[in-house]
Formats: sequence, structure tokens, C-alpha cells
Amino acid sequence: MFSLTPPPGRRLLARFGIALAGLAAMAGAAAAQVGMARLALDDLPVTLVYPTAQAGTRQGFGPFQITVAMAAVPSPGQRRLVVLSHGTGGSPLADHDLAATLAGAGFFVAQPSHRGDNNTDSSAAGAESWTARPGEVSRVIDALAGHPAWAPLLRLDRVGVHGMSAGGVTGLAMAGAQWRMLNLIRHCLAHADADPGFCFNGLPTAEAQAARRASYERARNVPEAFLAADIRRLRGGRAPEEGDVRLDPRIAAVTLSVPVAAIFSAESLARIQIPVGLVRAGRDTLLQPGFHTAHVLRQCGACTLLADLPGAGHMDLLSPWPPGVAQAVAAMQAAGGLPEPGFDPAERAAAFRAIAAFFVRQLDP
Repeated sequence: MFSLTPPPGRRLLARFGIALAGLAAMAGAAAAQVGMARLALDDLPVTLVYPTAQAGTRQGFGPFQITVAMAAVPSPGQRRLVVLSHGTGGSPLADHDLAATLAGAGFFVAQPSHRGDNNTDSSAAGAESWTARPGEVSRVIDALAGHPAWAPLLRLDRVGVHGMSAGGVTGLAMAGAQWRMLNLIRHCLAHADADPGFCFNGLPTAEAQAARRASYERARNVPEAFLAADIRRLRGGRAPEEGDVRLDPRIAAVTLSVPVAAIFSAESLARIQIPVGLVRAGRDTLLQPGFHTAHVLRQCGACTLLADLPGAGHMDLLSPWPPGVAQAVAAMQAAGGLPEPGFDPAERAAAFRAIAAFFVRQLDP
């Protein structure tokens, strides 16, 4: 899920809070379950998912149902961290199955609810959030590193990042790639009709799409030097002359599911040095894979395809994804948005396992 301009406010899910349990008594048994707690960072709530020996129970959060051990004591030992960056309007709940898969593989998972671009507040969705998200990831790592209870459980010298949809901007930027709004405008001047889910995201009516198209057209044939500086400004990774192009040297591996990627320059994708794994959805009409996932794979020598799901749509990479929520989100899209009929959820589970296996190989948990 992603946005070019803030969509109308919506509250698909109720806010939830999870109390952090005391960590004095550590369970001795091997982890077989998934624990969940919450870290409060002022305006950046973070959901933590981790291995525990405590049995989970079925919990309801509005329309979402997940099996988890609330405020459970973590299993002993130090673990690698993976930070999950959700799509526009997203929440930790919609990515819980992936978080649980990572926890089952031995990882500690942190899921920030990105400021101004989450299920309760979309006021900063689009470029503003895309710019801020990498700093929020680093802020989460810093907070965990300084936390008296969580820090002793973590090894933070090599951290993983996963991004889904707009979270793909987070992941690619953390890896060192750079984007700008001019790239978006040029892409949509050339490919709006072939990639309408992206170029007209959040605009389901013909009138709104016409207005967006007109805004793109105003930049056609205008020399770059005459365009606004904010449109031309590079964002994301560091400049190549700085040496390490990563925004945070602790980031050692990245995975991406159906990422926003057409906005990234080919040169900066080629400069990525850390391993990046991608999941492609063949029937994605929100982000046409030929313009986004394929763009990354063509330009980035450090990037590999982890899973190709030919029958999957964009939202099939979210789980759980309740039908009522899916229909409400799809109603706000220019194209696509609903799960694909006939898609086998077992393929999604296999893709999640491939992501976990990738982080096991790259981060050495």
C-alpha cells in the first residue's frame, strides 16, 4: 500500500496497546511460540514480535485475528533484529504472519507504525513519509539499543529491514538507493496508462485522475533546471562520494515485497552493496511488477528474486487481510487492491519462509 498524495482520512482499525511485561524471569524452554509487546517512542509506536516459550492464544483486534502470546517473556539468548516497514495506511497486524515467521526463525522483529502514514493517520502519506521513514527505522534501532530490558537480548551490529509496497522505499533507501519526485513524474508521463495503480493511487474517480494527469503534464518538456528544487532533490541513500551509501551502517540485509521502486535512479540501485531479496506478485495491478520489482532486479547487482508468485496480487502479500478491510482499501484505489481469486495462501507462506531463510543466511542469527 502506498500513496502519492494523502488519501482521505480513514480508521479501518482501532488503535491497540500492548503492555510490556517484566523481563526478570527468562524462560528456559526453547521457543515454540510468538510473543508480542509494544515499545512507545512518543509519536512512533512500535510493535515487537519475538520468540517465546509461552503458548499463544487467538486474539481479536477489530477485524483482525492473530495467534500470539501477549506481553510474553522472550526466550533466552541474543537475537538479530529485523525491522518491518509497512505500506501506506498499514499496521503491524496486516504484516503479522511475516513477523511471526521471522520470529519462528529466531529473529526479534520491530514494526514501527510510520508517523502520518498508518492505519489511523494518512496525513503525511507519499513523499513526506517516504522521506521520513528511514530515520524512523534508525530511531527504532537506537531506542532498542538503549532500552534496559530489550538491549541485552539483541545483537544490533547487523540489522535487517523488510519493506512491503511503500515500505519498499524504506528498504531501498536504507540500502543506499536514491529517489526523487521528478523520477515519479517522468515515469507517470510515460506510463500512467500502463501503471495506473501507482500513478493515480488513492484516486478512484475519473475526475481526480484527470487532475493528477494534468499535474504531471505541467512538467512535460520543462527543462530540469526550471523545475522546483523539491522535485529535483535526491532523497534516500548517501551520495557515492561519501563512500558507504547506506543511511545506517548497521543495516546489513534488506528484503522487499512488491516494492514502490520506479522512483529510484538506475545509478543508485547499481551502487547497492548489501544483499537485497525481492518477492514479486505477477498479477500486481497496484504496482506493475515490470516497472517496479523488475526495475530493481535489472539495475541492482546485489539484488536477487527470492519468490515469484505469478498468481498473486499486491494485497496477497498481506496476512492476515480481512475481507472487509480489503474491500474498503480497494474502493479507494484507481486499479486493483483486492486479493486475487484463486491465489493459494500456501505460496505466500512459502515466500515468507524464503524471506526468513534469506535473513538467516545474511545476518547469521
